[in-house]
Amino acid sequence: MSDFLLSEFNLDFFRNNLIKYSIKAFKSLPKLDKPRILDVGCGSGVSTIELTNLCNGIIVGIDIISLEKLDKKIKEKGLTNQIKLKQCSFFKNGFQDESFDIVWAEGTFHILGYEKSFNESNRLLKRNGYLVIHDETNTLPKKIKLAKKYDFKLINSFPLPEKAWWSEYYQPLEKKIYEILPKYEKNNEVLKYLKQQLDEVNMVKHDPKKFNSIFFIFQKA
Repeated sequence: MSDFLLSEFNLDFFRNNLIKYSIKAFKSLPKLDKPRILDVGCGSGVSTIELTNLCNGIIVGIDIISLEKLDKKIKEKGLTNQIKLKQCSFFKNGFQDESFDIVWAEGTFHILGYEKSFNESNRLLKRNGYLVIHDETNTLPKKIKLAKKYDFKLINSFPLPEKAWWSEYYQPLEKKIYEILPKYEKNNEVLKYLKQQLDEVNMVKHDPKKFNSIFFIFQKA
């Protein structure tokens, strides 16, 4: 299965269709020299690796899942001096207070909980540091109000184009699934995995607007 995922069905390929929005978010920040960046929920490292192209700083990626594959990818790309990884919870991370210039969180705060996440981000960020969040568009007023509670001011935001997740991620993913299904019709393990992916595709296809997302850029007071 791992060979299949690497050779024919690497989800990073589809995720890269959306990386331009991460680039836009980073470029909206003031230029920082050698920033120390915490990437919360770094996963397979698409954003983590792109951040090394955008700055000369150190990126620390954390996640509760195994980071062995990402570690291998980082070594292959020769980025071990710029990217450090730690398998841990955002709330039990062991980092000192005010040890980061930027906290970067794509698709994580709605899972972790906004209140706890704002609180921990405030602890970790240096004064005037930046918090970049990419998340769902729902309950925006509530999120902005919570940010103020933890001494964050909103300095910029932009939504992704309507239905971007469908047209730029899930639709190409759907096409790929149907393209390779016949090849693996006798491989139950792969078929089960593809069906899980297709279930997610169909959920988004049914109501693409429900999955609209937005980037927030906050600054710590």
